[in-house]
Amino acid sequence: MGHPVGRVAQLAGVTVRTLHHYDEIGLLSPSGRTSAGYRSYDDADLERLQQILFYRELGFSLEEIATILDDPGASPRVHLRRQHELLTARIRRLREMVEAIELAMEAKKMGIQLTPEERFEVFGDFNPDDHVEEADRRWGESEAYRQSQERVARYRKEDWLRQKAENEEWGARLAALMDSGIAPESPEAMALAEEHRQLICRWFYECSYEVHTGLADMYLADPRFTAYYEKIKPGMTAYVSAAIHANAISQA
Repeated sequence: MGHPVGRVAQLAGVTVRTLHHYDEIGLLSPSGRTSAGYRSYDDADLERLQQILFYRELGFSLEEIATILDDPGASPRVHLRRQHELLTARIRRLREMVEAIELAMEAKKMGIQLTPEERFEVFGDFNPDDHVEEADRRWGESEAYRQSQERVARYRKEDWLRQKAENEEWGARLAALMDSGIAPESPEAMALAEEHRQLICRWFYECSYEVHTGLADMYLADPRFTAYYEKIKPGMTAYVSAAIHANAISQA
């Protein structure tokens, strides 16, 4: 029993015009006609159409498909094996592309658009990518995190180096203050704590006093932050945390 052209178009997800075109160029001519002269496709025609659509999906031109399908030495099994190989290769390539895009998305998310050499120059042994998942989990829904991501996405090497220089200069002055024996609750230490808050506001996000004290507590609780400050000067983590809390209290 034959299938009318409209039904075939519906089954295959193509237009009637497409089927007419395939007939006109000899790529897929229906095996029969109805008494009224309309095209009628049998099961063999449908199988050939399926092959055509497979090869079209794989990027072959209509001329190439005609040559492949009309090869007298190619059985249906040969076609299926060839399509399997081509599809497997495409899947592998698509997976590679997905992985590449995911890497690019993560880089964009962190705003790190640097070469490996530049990344080392800016961050040293610290790798920001190692903290992407955790940051997203802990602060991904916050306004501060959104602001930070928007800002750093625009930063280039010179911006990161300037931020690094400002932070290092601030750390050196804080270490000198500690060496002088001045208490973390002193006006001088609180002034440096305020500078620290302003650095965050300028480079990353609007850091309220409440958020700032939360960071101070995290510096003590998280070994990674503790190690960062202790590397500048032993005892600095507790000192800067106390100064930040004192500064916040003075502003209340």
